Amino acid sequence: MEPVPKKIESLAVHNAGPPPEEVIFGSSPAMEAVQLSVDVAAGANVPILLQGPSGSGKEILARLIHQRSSRRHGTFVKVNCPAIPGTLFESELFGYQKGAFTGAYASKPGRIELAHHGTLFLDEIAELEPSLQAKLLQLLQDGEFCRIGGQQERQVEVRFICATNRQLEKEIKSGAFRHDLYYRINVLTIELPSLQQRICDLPVLANYFLAKYGRDFNRPVRSLSSRSMRALQKYSWPGNIREFENIIKRYVITGSEETISRSMEHSLQDDLSAETPIEGVIKLKDVTRKATKELEQKIILRTLEAHRWNRRMTARALSISYAALLYKLREAGVPPRGPGAKPKNRPSPITGFEPAHIAQ
Repeated sequence: MEPVPKKIESLAVHNAGPPPEEVIFGSSPAMEAVQLSVDVAAGANVPILLQGPSGSGKEILARLIHQRSSRRHGTFVKVNCPAIPGTLFESELFGYQKGAFTGAYASKPGRIELAHHGTLFLDEIAELEPSLQAKLLQLLQDGEFCRIGGQQERQVEVRFICATNRQLEKEIKSGAFRHDLYYRINVLTIELPSLQQRICDLPVLANYFLAKYGRDFNRPVRSLSSRSMRALQKYSWPGNIREFENIIKRYVITGSEETISRSMEHSLQDDLSAETPIEGVIKLKDVTRKATKELEQKIILRTLEAHRWNRRMTARALSISYAALLYKLREAGVPPRGPGAKPKNRPSPITGFEPAHIAQ
């Protein structure tokens, strides 16, 4: 096996913060559009909503936006909404005064005060209880809040970045999320793609994680064999970048590429178990349909890459019409153009913006 390229190794070893931007964005068309959106979001002092599947890198993107914003000298404060029990969430967010409740022996500032002149990152905001959603809405509207047990209104200047792996429009229809809060937090919305939509970025991600964990665990840094890389590129990655990172971490620790194949096999078995109810009845049609669709997406992506993202050549190679290919691309969310393409008026993941407008 060959050593990791020195450029990537040095970036991983000497950068103690988030990964370098060439690692975060890679070269896929989907992330090229995200990078364009980040450039706009960093300079706009408005709330931002990051939407994307779990493990797609929403927190890293939030930290990058903070570092490139006018609030970079302030504090970046993360609040993991599902990790804090509802009974404690209000005191964690807003803080409390001495004597506000049993055990409050001293006043304590909340996360909002800690983020004053900085950025407050609310991860998985869809998990917030309705009562807390109402209080957060008031804070966003007025820029004021009151500690629990306090009488004095406090003002803060905070940049809000929220993230979710759910479609909040559906949550609003079901009554689980307030529509007025939704309109407050998504002034700019950035959609992050799944790892399957940016398979071409796997080599640079692999090199970065190999160097990072080789340093952390004091292990020799070796690149992956072409056989293992091909296997990684054929995998569907339901856990996205977080799953990929964990597999590379196991490989660095064990030093055996068999760890990679075993990890992917276990994940596939877990997927099948998730489809199987407790009574052991499998809906064969549903499982088969899902597997067929995933295989079709992989074949389309590999054929596109083989034909340098020429869609007409790809359609002929797959023996389907050009219109059918475009439909399947839209349905699967597969990027229709290659890394070198510069299409006009391609929509940005930021709602309501086009690249032509952004460039002005």
